[in-house]
Amino acid sequence: MPELPEVETVVRSLAPHLPGRSIISAAFTSKHVTPGNRKALAARLAGRVIQSVKRRGKFIVIQLDQGRFTVHLGMTGKLLLESKPGTHAHGVFHLDSGVLIYDDPRQFGSIAWNTDLSHLGPEPLEIGLEEFTARLKKHKTRMKALLLNQDFVAGIGNIYADEILYAARVHPLAVAAKLSKPRTALVHLAMREILALAIEHRGSSISDYVDAGGERGGFQLLHSAYGREGEPCLRCGEPIKKILVAQRGTHYCPRCQRR
Repeated sequence: MPELPEVETVVRSLAPHLPGRSIISAAFTSKHVTPGNRKALAARLAGRVIQSVKRRGKFIVIQLDQGRFTVHLGMTGKLLLESKPGTHAHGVFHLDSGVLIYDDPRQFGSIAWNTDLSHLGPEPLEIGLEEFTARLKKHKTRMKALLLNQDFVAGIGNIYADEILYAARVHPLAVAAKLSKPRTALVHLAMREILALAIEHRGSSISDYVDAGGERGGFQLLHSAYGREGEPCLRCGEPIKKILVAQRGTHYCPRCQRR
């Protein structure tokens, strides 16, 4: 599933091209991606002018001259500019110049009008250490599960939770509220550094993810933990182990990462 770095990369690849362009018409074909009244949504969008394209957590927020709509890429969603609609094009936006396609083979993503995002936690790249520490101390859950909680911080998913905890040398089953201040600071620093580096490398292309121009990311080549089950830890040589945490496959070094 595209996470913060991938969604940010898509937004950055769209932002120079969409503002100022008008949506002439839109069409939606999936009851899963757009479960409400698809014709009503299309009518709402027709004639609107795009003002900005931004990211909030894992959501792409497209602000219009009247209202806004959000796109969530789910597991296999792509938002493609100047692409030809294919079999899985479940959202087609005809612009005054060009076309924007939402392509999603598994249809786990969403396109929705004025989605309420007020429940989302702070942005991981913006939250300070003091606030991060205070929020973390309120939770007795496991660290991996907490990082996946979008109400705690918005945008981190399975890949980057593993990478952050590996970089901070914190076990995925460590109890959040019991982390010492120094270890909490290491998680906070790792979170900022890993996400920034992943954005610099335009995200991780594990399977379907590409940016709006169809280009793959490169951060998957720098993964230290995620997807490396059985391979030697890059620090100590111990084989990376995979367990299930919060119903998600979780990769960590059993020697380097302490509870």
